[in-house]
Amino acid sequence: MHAWPASEVPALPGQGRDLRIHDTATGGPVTLDPGPVARIYVCGITPYDATHIGHAATYNAFDLVQRVWLDNKRQVHYVQNVTDVDDPLLERAQRDGVDWAVLAEKETALFREDMTALRMLPPRHYIGAVEAIPGIVPLVERLKELGAAYEVEGDIYFSVESDPHFGEVSHLDAAAMRLLSAERGGDPDRPGKKNPLDPMLWMAAREGEPSWDGGSLGRGRPGWHIECVAIALDHLGMGFDVQGGGSDLVFPHHEMGASHAQVLTGEFPMAKAYVHAGMVALQGEKMSKSKGNLVFVSQLRREGVDPAAIRLALLAHHYRSDWEWTDQVLQDAVTRLGHWRAAVSRPDGPPADALVEEIRDALADDLNAPAALAAVDRWVVRQEEAGGTDTGAPGVVSRAVDALLGVAL
Repeated sequence: MHAWPASEVPALPGQGRDLRIHDTATGGPVTLDPGPVARIYVCGITPYDATHIGHAATYNAFDLVQRVWLDNKRQVHYVQNVTDVDDPLLERAQRDGVDWAVLAEKETALFREDMTALRMLPPRHYIGAVEAIPGIVPLVERLKELGAAYEVEGDIYFSVESDPHFGEVSHLDAAAMRLLSAERGGDPDRPGKKNPLDPMLWMAAREGEPSWDGGSLGRGRPGWHIECVAIALDHLGMGFDVQGGGSDLVFPHHEMGASHAQVLTGEFPMAKAYVHAGMVALQGEKMSKSKGNLVFVSQLRREGVDPAAIRLALLAHHYRSDWEWTDQVLQDAVTRLGHWRAAVSRPDGPPADALVEEIRDALADDLNAPAALAAVDRWVVRQEEAGGTDTGAPGVVSRAVDALLGVAL
């Protein structure tokens, strides 16, 4: 599966910063020191509908992570998956009377278009669940050999009790885990399971549903968590720098994935930092496909909204915060974009070197994009009120905003 084209990231003078970011597993900030190649895995979409603002906010957060690393002269090895076979996709395809594979490809293509328009840097490896199956099957077989997996009526489950570190990502109690498991694709009430929380690794073939050769597992398709584990281990190995996604993935997805990987390899931890973006609401409720309260990036683009304004609307909120999308949020971003573009189109302005350092400092401090935007706003106001004599300043500002915030002026 191919990703989307990369936009050029301008090189800036001076030195970038090490990234200090909130780690869900420890509950506090950690300073990442990835070495010359930073490794990041971000969980991708299940392509049964278009990219909504909640998706865009999540991928924007991890785009900023990459930009901080690139500014600090590091290479970035970024991997993202596409869950191109799963129950919600099959259910949507059946509802709409379309082939599930055609639906998945259509929505994945639209996602690529949205990411390109928003200037999100693409992953080096963009892997679909279906193409990952040949690598998933041996991992499930290995978990069975280790005594960490068992069968219930042909389906294969992972035993959470096989990992002594289970629970160390989310730090939830058993009752909360069971509730979230039921809400987020698990089946805690299924008879025959050793522990209600045990997640499925391999689903035996069902009548009328797609299935693949699972070797000793029989025909079927992979569970959700083992998909990401197989892709991450194959392309990044253990101990990669950041496991990223929305806060709704903390449990069960990232908790289970960590346990799968740790049992498979005997190493700990799977990732040095578990980083999670907040949820975006619309009319008081979390934006989600199941609720249907969605604002789609593609629809905004069709209405003529500049993708740079959409990105500024996302950047105006700290990535870990929960916030609400409103018409005013978008209008404020459109207004800000207009001011910024007018400022960098002028022949001169106040010196901008200090502004570049302010943006760097803000992003290195747990991706504080709102503080970075406020710094640019202050430079623009100074230019509007007092002008300036530095003929190179507008170009410096334009390149810095592009390189560090992903906004083309």
